Parts: sequence; structure tokens; C-alpha cells
Amino acid sequence: MKYSVVIPVYRNAESIPRLVEALIGMNRALDGEMEAVFVVDGSPDQSFALLREHIERLDFPAQLLAHSRNFGSFPAIRTGLQAARGSFFGVMAADLQEPPELLVAFFRALAADECDVAIGTRNARNDPASSRLASSLFWGMYRKLVVPDMPPGGVDVFGCNTVFRDQLLALDESRSSLIALIFWLGFRRKLVGYERLVRQEGKSAWTLSKKIDYMMDSIFAFTDYPIRLLMRIGALGSAASLGVALMVAVARLVGAISVPGYAATMLAVLVLGALNLLGLDLVGTYAWRAYENSKQRPLAVVAMRVANRVG
Repeated sequence: MKYSVVIPVYRNAESIPRLVEALIGMNRALDGEMEAVFVVDGSPDQSFALLREHIERLDFPAQLLAHSRNFGSFPAIRTGLQAARGSFFGVMAADLQEPPELLVAFFRALAADECDVAIGTRNARNDPASSRLASSLFWGMYRKLVVPDMPPGGVDVFGCNTVFRDQLLALDESRSSLIALIFWLGFRRKLVGYERLVRQEGKSAWTLSKKIDYMMDSIFAFTDYPIRLLMRIGALGSAASLGVALMVAVARLVGAISVPGYAATMLAVLVLGALNLLGLDLVGTYAWRAYENSKQRPLAVVAMRVANRVG
């Protein structure tokens, strides 16, 4: 086999028949040199059972791995990349919102040695207006705070060669961002534009809370912006406090203040107390993440592995 397609699966039972058909078409387009690697990430539905039935009917190699619980889509991608046996690797979503033709374009560019990593960039998306607005805000913040050269539409899928895959898997950071790691590694990149399709089955598990957690992971793993922002706030607060202190001292000397002000004292205590709590929280977050990485726990645990007869 020459090409390995990694598909993380979570709550995708309804889209599996269409996913399998799409993979069959991809294998034909790739001259029968493809394998599929499904990673069921603790999905509570029937995704694993359905995939187990379908892979036995495939005429190309397929692996089915199941995590012991839900570890997240990025650990699932890493698990699939570790298990994949091809020379070139591509990642696609099980909901088929990214067209299968996009991965074929990745593989052709990689096989022609045009790049080490091919990245899908959204030129447009057929999603509701609220979803498009939320995505624009999310990736806009991501570009500003984490990866300045991130494409405006964001990144969900990519393909790479063996050298890039090996370097990516060597970065076993806990609570990090796989997408940011791809850009951090560098290498020769090729951006491939596409139009994101409408989700036809089920509901996305990529909720607002998960997006916020992902943004926090990306920020704390790749930038010291929160610390620098706190330093600026502290510097401005110190300058303002010094100015107010001088004003109070002068007013006291000229007799303009006869009784200390209760309101001013309370405001100073509350503002400084809030800044102290914010500073402790930010420093504690960085320290906790460093501690998490020092444990060296596996990023995911594979509980079951199945391969079809062709594989």
C-alpha cells in the first residue's frame, strides 16, 4: 500500500455507509494502493460495530482501532498515524464535510514531491450564518494569538509524507494543538483550497465548550501572550496607582482631604485583588500544563484493534 487515510470517528454512525462508499471511490482514484485506518474515539453510538461489519467487505486493507475512552479527535489522529503503514498519509473527517477529492489532491502532490505536508484551506463553507460567524471569530483569534500564518478559513484536514509524520509523532505534548504543531514544524507546505460541504447526517460534536478548550490549549501551549498581556495591565495599573497616590499626597498636604475615603480604599483593594488572582491563575495554568507533560502518560489508549482479511 502507498497511501494511508486516517479517519477519527466519534458519533458518526449515521454517516458510515456514505463514508465507506467514499473510501471505495478514493481507492479507485488512487489505483488500488490505499488503506483506511479508522480510529473510534470512545464513541457511545454503534460506530465501532458498523465499521467492523463494513471493513470485512472492503477489497483494500483497512484497520479499525478503538480507544478505551474519548481522548479527543487529535489523539485519535495521532493513533491512526502511528498505525498507518503507507508512505503517504492523509486525515479526513468521518462526516464527509471535507470532500474526498481533497485527499486525492493531497496524495498526488505528496507523491510528486511537491511538498512535505499538504493542508486543506477553506475557500467557502456551506454552513448556517451563525456557524460561519463563530468559525470566523475562532480562526481570527487563532491567527492573532497562536499561528499568524494560519489560513483565514482554518484547517481541519491535512496530508503528509513519512518524514513529516515521524517528526509530528515525536512531539508527544499533552493538551496541545495538532494543527499548531503542523505549522510549528515547518517543512515544505502546500495549501489546497476547497469548499466545505454541508453535514448530511447527525450533529457535530465540535461544541462551543470544546472550541473554547481547544483555543485555551493552543494559546497556553504556543504563546506567552497571556503573561505579556498581564504584564502590560500590571504596568498600566502601577502607573495609574502611582498617579493617584501622588494626587492623594498633594491633596492631603494642602488640606483638601480631611477624612480618608472608604470608596477609594475599597476600589483599590478590589482592583488589585482581582489582578493578583488573574496573575496567579495564569501562572498556575502554565505550571499545571508543564506538570501534565512531565507525567509522560500516553495521549491515548487503544483498547481494541481489528484488521480485515485484505489487511
